[in-house]
Amino acid sequence: MVTPLAPGQPLPLRPPPSARQRLTAEVKRLAREGGLTVAAVTDAAPFLDLAPLLQDRIARGHLAGLDWFTAERAMQSSDPAATLMPSARSILSVGIAYWGRDDEKPADGVLRGRISRYARGVDYHTVLPERMRMLHAAIENLVGQRVEARVLTDHARIVDRAVAARSGLGWYGKHACIIVPGHGSWVMLGELILDLELEPDAPLDRDCGRCHICLDRCPTGAIVAPYTIHTPLCISFQTIEQRGAIPRELRPQIGDWVFGCDVCQEVCPYTGAAAPEPDPAFAPRRIEHAYPSLTFLLEMSEQVFRETYRGTAIMRAKRAGLARNAAVALGNIGAEEGVAPLSHALFEHDLSLVRGHAAWALGRIGSYSARHSLLQSWRQEEDAHVRDELEYAISSLGATSSARNQQDG
Repeated sequence: MVTPLAPGQPLPLRPPPSARQRLTAEVKRLAREGGLTVAAVTDAAPFLDLAPLLQDRIARGHLAGLDWFTAERAMQSSDPAATLMPSARSILSVGIAYWGRDDEKPADGVLRGRISRYARGVDYHTVLPERMRMLHAAIENLVGQRVEARVLTDHARIVDRAVAARSGLGWYGKHACIIVPGHGSWVMLGELILDLELEPDAPLDRDCGRCHICLDRCPTGAIVAPYTIHTPLCISFQTIEQRGAIPRELRPQIGDWVFGCDVCQEVCPYTGAAAPEPDPAFAPRRIEHAYPSLTFLLEMSEQVFRETYRGTAIMRAKRAGLARNAAVALGNIGAEEGVAPLSHALFEHDLSLVRGHAAWALGRIGSYSARHSLLQSWRQEEDAHVRDELEYAISSLGATSSARNQQDG
């Protein structure tokens, strides 16, 4: 049993084993008090197996589209302490649980999209660092001297999940997310690299067993093997990081997601058993942060976009990405009520990327009014990208009509 430190009792940065255990217990207590749901420790040694794994993923095209994640980055990520803070002695892996009561789309007759749960509140790139900096200050107060530290969240030169797995914070699920006992994968991860010697935790001897439901239920088949995501197929990549057109063959599988995707987490039995522990920071302040009106996303100006989503992770997709995604979602919902906003976007939107996806969506809906808008736009649209989408949409109308006739028959 670890004996708590007495008030005002400082410890050196390199305490002996028993004192190190006491110090570690106090650091974890401070983490919990500071709004970090979970915390675990690993040493600052290199992650020896990580660089070859990442380089293999890059070579196989699994990280295509993430152009910043190069082979050089993979090497840096395998030894983050040497890259980021040579004096490092320990890495504290922390997380904030964000699973709460799951409100469904309101039954208000509005055609709405769906935003991934982690992005519905304040941007985690703001929340986690703030709380870790507060923890750093509390640690310095605890030991009575300066402690060198680096605060990291979703940083390119460290792999959050690798640190979490080696520290025993959680284990890798087959969907490549970290599963934290009691919380599933609904946990935001961050790291505090310290020149303080803490007692490392052991990795968890847990795995997903024979379960492969996340592989089976991924809408696009992006989980190509256990623990392996093919990024170009992932809905999260396509709706957030993709700056150009979403590949046509993927659009029908995107459903009503306009920012991210939670399917592989929702179907996971461990995640399904997670205890609700909502953090107020991650609660949506308005309906547009969780289930936005698709018409609103199509029609919003740059100013309205910034006013609505400032301070959230949704800013990452940019106005163009959200409007494009809204067009795809309206096409997938397939309601006649979506034709009017899509037609308006087709004729009036200032971005050709959005007009092109609106054309695709109208072709997918395939109604008489949708066809009318497509043909009218064909006669006046000059942009080559949009005309290509119009040609595809118009050519697909016959197939859409035949399918509907067979369904009606």
